[in-house]
Amino acid sequence: MKRLLFLLIIVSSLFSCNSNKNEKNNTTADPLKEEIKNDSTLQIIKTKALDVVKNGFNAGDGYAEVWIRDYTTFIDLAAEVYNKDLLKENLRVFFRLQGEDGNIIDGFIPKEKAKPTKDGYTFIFTDLEKQYAGHKNTVETDQETSLVQAIYKYVKKNEDLSFLKEKIGDKTVAKRLEWSMEFLMNKRFNRKYGLIWGATTADWGDVQPEHDWGVFLTDDSHLAIDIYDNAMFIIALDNLIEMVPTAKKKWLPIRESIAKNTMKYLWDTENQKFIPHIYLNGTPFSDDLDENKIYYHGGTAVAIQAGLLNKEQIKTSLDKMIDNMKKSGAGSVGLTMYPPYPEGAFQNKGMYPYGYQNGGDWTWFGGRMILALVENGFMKEAYEQAKPMFKRVIKNNGFFEWYTVDNKPKGSATFKGSAGVLYDVILNFEDYSHYNSHE
Repeated sequence: MKRLLFLLIIVSSLFSCNSNKNEKNNTTADPLKEEIKNDSTLQIIKTKALDVVKNGFNAGDGYAEVWIRDYTTFIDLAAEVYNKDLLKENLRVFFRLQGEDGNIIDGFIPKEKAKPTKDGYTFIFTDLEKQYAGHKNTVETDQETSLVQAIYKYVKKNEDLSFLKEKIGDKTVAKRLEWSMEFLMNKRFNRKYGLIWGATTADWGDVQPEHDWGVFLTDDSHLAIDIYDNAMFIIALDNLIEMVPTAKKKWLPIRESIAKNTMKYLWDTENQKFIPHIYLNGTPFSDDLDENKIYYHGGTAVAIQAGLLNKEQIKTSLDKMIDNMKKSGAGSVGLTMYPPYPEGAFQNKGMYPYGYQNGGDWTWFGGRMILALVENGFMKEAYEQAKPMFKRVIKNNGFFEWYTVDNKPKGSATFKGSAGVLYDVILNFEDYSHYNSHE
């Protein structure tokens, strides 16, 4: 009897030890989660972002227009400040100004401010839109895909699928979204490569090399296929298929074909990077330029968001971006590219090496790389690369449009695209730090 009692005590003791051990393991703090929880800058930046978006929907203090490529990156932030009817009305304007071939404008401005200048925009007017005039940078091929993504974010955030059934003119919103995708297939699709094209620009930029301003297609433009345009198209088609299930039969095969051809023709397996361009009518650059030595940060980030790269390729891409940061002296992975195009490659005076889109450091796209890392489970790396972006918002008291390689702020100090992506980044970090994996 004593022997049995002794054995019961031993067994009970073992269970107690294991229970205490498991309890200790369950309550052991995750150092990364604790660091994020204790990062006081996150709330400061969130508050600043909300204050910035209260100033309106224009891209920033240097811009009068509402641009779709910007709006899509801060529409979730704007939803924290404005009611959904106002968010929706902005989206309607893009549809009211939609072209007869389905194309989407870049941005809109009140009609009374739409005064043509010698070298300015040719403004777009339609009978459907009474208040605003539109404009379009025709060197880009991301306006249509940006609008689809903006609608997707709006619908998801506000749980407003009914908006897709609303009629604007003679077409529903859902039909107009498909119409905009048809524009890309009808007017910007190259059959040889099975990919969409635009003018030659620096990564995701909207400036071509051939002219002083460089935002309009002309007879001198060099047409090219790049990763950014096609990655944006893939994301837009994913969004469209999710919102409009009846579109799946038509658009899913196209989406799969674009993804396959993107990796077939644009991914350089040997160098583990995307090539800058496939040229359709010659290059605008000197024969001395080995363009494939240039690494495109922004397009790569969007490609990861489009699901084109596996985890090993994502890690390699991040390592290359960090190495480029160190070589250039840039402050963040928002560096547009490395190395930049040489002096004189672009006629636009702002496109000097490490200037503007030619090697400037843009949180607007760096933040998307952080989001891509988060989406793929690289939480530690995401937080480490976000820290420099957070730090300079605090230091410079603003969401600047871009930074020089020595981390000096440039452009608009209230650039809403930067505020929007950082706000989204912080929400993701907060969700992670407060998630209990044992629950």
